Amino acid sequence: MKSALLLIVTTCMMLVICEVGARALFKQNTVLTPRYHTSATYGEVTLRRIRPNMEFSHTTPDGSWAFKTNAQGFRNHVDFTYEKPPNITRVVALGDSHTQGHECHQDYTYSAAIQKYLNLRQQPAEVINTGVSGFSTAEALLLLEREMLRYHPDYVVLGFFANDFEDNLKAGLFELDTRGNLVLTKKSHTPGVAVQDLIYAIPGVQWLGENSYFYSKLFNVTWDFYKKRLASSAREKIPQEFAVATKSDYSKYEIELAAALINRMAKVANNAGAKFILLDVPQRTGQDEFKSSVPQELRVALSEDAALYLWSDFLEPYQGVAPLHVPRGGRHITEFTHTILGTRVAEFIAQSGSINLMNSKN
Repeated sequence: MKSALLLIVTTCMMLVICEVGARALFKQNTVLTPRYHTSATYGEVTLRRIRPNMEFSHTTPDGSWAFKTNAQGFRNHVDFTYEKPPNITRVVALGDSHTQGHECHQDYTYSAAIQKYLNLRQQPAEVINTGVSGFSTAEALLLLEREMLRYHPDYVVLGFFANDFEDNLKAGLFELDTRGNLVLTKKSHTPGVAVQDLIYAIPGVQWLGENSYFYSKLFNVTWDFYKKRLASSAREKIPQEFAVATKSDYSKYEIELAAALINRMAKVANNAGAKFILLDVPQRTGQDEFKSSVPQELRVALSEDAALYLWSDFLEPYQGVAPLHVPRGGRHITEFTHTILGTRVAEFIAQSGSINLMNSKN
């Protein structure tokens, strides 16, 4: 009995020492941003999503942000029915952690900005924020086809970020055949979900993920290791003649795969009666500096079905004036950038396409 008690006390003391050391050494470069992913099956396809009916927080050197998910696992305060209420403009936002709103308060994501802008102008709207950290365009396409069209959206917004090129490879859900057509190669992609389902069943683990720098450091290092290994494995499968980087640093295959995914998403949305908007989420290149996530090679490969584009060029006046990305932490886009992006999308919706959009093929 005494030996067991001594072991427990010693273990607790060691963990406290490790926590104090982690805070002293790593607090300024460690993020407490636990992934609360689980799986969801839509027809024959199984994808990851955020855990439904959750309340949690993210903390980085730049601040702390509260998250709330609804019964469907979307970052929204309310649940949604498949049947769209009358006289409502419904928008579905698809994308990764930028769309979800990492390092952004719930009511200041670009999805929230779209909804507030339209509601203030007597155009009642519901904007469904389906963003999931790490989500690829491939996953977003399947989510749209298998699930989100059931919500009868009037607009579909894809938040496209530069890492989507690599994430599409890692997902491995689609490949291009010799004629450049998309081929569904597997029906499930849930990286890390099994482990998360296991550890979050243990009491106290959620608290550790949101409060312990020692735990978060170990978790993040392990997560990054497996993420890099998955990316390396995916790149080995690219045909050699398509693996060479283009002028934009993305391989020809990555460009063509992304274009095929976006073109199909736009066609699916348009066929369902929804307008498609490709939202260019800017990359950080320096302090308050950015560049487009959509290189010229991708722009010219987009079809007429993807006729609506909103580029990050309209952020140009704010470069060096306002912070466009959080400076440390995960370096996601700031609430200011979310507001500008959401407002521009909402302006387009409110004016029924009359605003001047930049065409990618010009």
